[in-house]
Amino acid sequence: MRPSTTLTPLALAIAGTLSLTATAAEPTPDYALPSLTVTAKGYAADELDTPKATLRLDPASAAVTESVGSLFRGQPGTAVHSDGAWGQNPVLRGLKKESIVLQVDGVRVNSAQPAGALASFASLGLLDSIEVVKGPGSVLHGSGALGGAVNLRTPEAEFTAAPSVHGRFAAGAGSVDDSLGGGAVVQLANRDHALVLGGTARDVGDYDTPEGRVENSGFESGAFLLKYAFRLADDHRLTLNVQAQEDRDVWYPGSAKPGPHPALGTLTIHSPRQQRELFDLGYEGQVGPGTLEASLYRQEVFRQIRAWSSGLERNQVRNDVTFTTDGGRLQYRLPLGERHLLTTGVEAWEMTGDPQRFQFNPPLSNNAAPTSPFRDGVIESRGLFVQDEILFDDWTLMAGARYDSVTGDADVKGSGPSATREGLKSTSDTLSWSLGAIYNVSPLLNPYVSLGSAYRAPDMRERFEDAARGDGYFHIGNPQLDPERSTSLEIGLKGRSERGEYRLAAFHTRIDDYIAGRVTGQAHPRNGLPIKRTENLDQVEIQGVEAGFTLPLAGQLAGGHWQLDGSLTWLRGTNEQDDEPLHEMPAPEATLGIGQQPPTGFHWHAQVRGVARQDRTADTFSGGTERATPGYATVDLGLGWRFGKRAGLSSLEVGLDVNNLFDRGYREHLTDQPVGGELLAPGFGVVATLRGRF
Repeated sequence: MRPSTTLTPLALAIAGTLSLTATAAEPTPDYALPSLTVTAKGYAADELDTPKATLRLDPASAAVTESVGSLFRGQPGTAVHSDGAWGQNPVLRGLKKESIVLQVDGVRVNSAQPAGALASFASLGLLDSIEVVKGPGSVLHGSGALGGAVNLRTPEAEFTAAPSVHGRFAAGAGSVDDSLGGGAVVQLANRDHALVLGGTARDVGDYDTPEGRVENSGFESGAFLLKYAFRLADDHRLTLNVQAQEDRDVWYPGSAKPGPHPALGTLTIHSPRQQRELFDLGYEGQVGPGTLEASLYRQEVFRQIRAWSSGLERNQVRNDVTFTTDGGRLQYRLPLGERHLLTTGVEAWEMTGDPQRFQFNPPLSNNAAPTSPFRDGVIESRGLFVQDEILFDDWTLMAGARYDSVTGDADVKGSGPSATREGLKSTSDTLSWSLGAIYNVSPLLNPYVSLGSAYRAPDMRERFEDAARGDGYFHIGNPQLDPERSTSLEIGLKGRSERGEYRLAAFHTRIDDYIAGRVTGQAHPRNGLPIKRTENLDQVEIQGVEAGFTLPLAGQLAGGHWQLDGSLTWLRGTNEQDDEPLHEMPAPEATLGIGQQPPTGFHWHAQVRGVARQDRTADTFSGGTERATPGYATVDLGLGWRFGKRAGLSSLEVGLDVNNLFDRGYREHLTDQPVGGELLAPGFGVVATLRGRF
């Protein structure tokens, strides 16, 4: 594929449409405001000065009862990998949770999870924004940033000249899953102190599809946020960030499979309780001519994992595991004149995990025997990075490099007679780099090019876990895996002014030593399950084109404040070793929406999302288990009323979201499927929302 030949005509067409439309349109100043992100450069910077594909999502656009992953559907270059209503993970350019770095307030959440999503360990009701940077990002974010980085950002604790109190609240109720949810954030501040307090609660029931209700798809969730800032002196501040979330009765209906003995019936993975806790202490201040930022944190992710037997009506497998990460980061930004900014830093973290697993052995006995997949696992990472940014009259040039050393070890791999203590420790040293430039021709015309590399060290499961998983296979880990290494080229164009905004990118990524579980054709001698062995593939390639735009049409149609928006994503992945399509690639899709968005009064938005058939499936690699999915189209409608200032509130809004308007029965390609069945997406549903600020 030649990105430049695909890029130029479409880019000129979009830019031309924006220019022609604006001559008759009323100006919409909001589109001309800078769109700032922190994740791309390590400090707040305009997206138009960043030579990468970026995306900023608004959590307020979704109901508080939704999961974080729901915002990534229909966005350029993104998709969602789902294992149930609770577990929805973002996918960037065809790469799933293992190959992107997921952060909350800049602290990485990635850990070796025995089941389920990572993004769902944050509540939409506590978020201010979601920043997405696509493409290799290991220079700033370390291991795992092959597809990019996602930063879920909560409100900052900011000082104010005079004492102030403000905040927001939201509530929602949905029909398709009998969901109820609500949340509130309060911010208090003066010149020397700032405090943010927030909390959310959700109760989500089993959801309906056109073919019936999906049993065990509901859950309960609650989250808490506390952020505090103290002014030490002018330009010096200490910060504290405390977060907690607990979820109960989370089931993964896509994991259902027949047990190894007929009397067991169907085995389904579920979590009676799971939680995430974060404690983060930070400092920011002017030190010498530059700015120093430091952070120390501890994060714990705990899960109870059970395998429920429908035949015996008991949990056949019981697994409790806590992954604890202790980390720190030090970053110094040094201006070298007015047009030159040098950023250097060090980062270190250590993750530990010790799964405690028991299962009935033999299956029909009453004796629960220990079968922990590994014991006392640890991964240590140490990194040193530098990033240089040079501003010319119309150019921005960025270059960066990072050196990392990652070590993995465990006391025991596997359990029973096959357990081993030898050869479990391994260390990999990796160099990542990036080079990019963006040319600011005008606010609406900003071409850029980016070339870079990234890496991903294997996680604990891939290194050490010998265990049956929810996909029906017995997985055998490999402690001597090599890290994945990617090289990616991206060519893009983006623009933003009162005439609208758009973004367009074409990319090609090659990943060497791709880590995956390969179907061996062998069966485990004790339980009879087919075996997947974790190994490095020679090479995979992913290429794609993505586009998105928002076009104000005010003044051309009655009533004004009209808006047209849309997106396009096309991806193709290839497993070069097996000469077949790459496993679990998102299908091509496009969206088109139209609506009116006045600052007060009635507003509405309608969107059509069309997804193509995905018949490029991995047959050799997956042993024929990846099934093709037919194409589909859905229509969503949102409407509401913005009251403006009412009853002491600075804003008040009521809304009604109608999802899957025509009750289409469809399956997302990246949804885990039960053996012998299909897990359909939710059918027609209505969500009532209430939002306010004070």
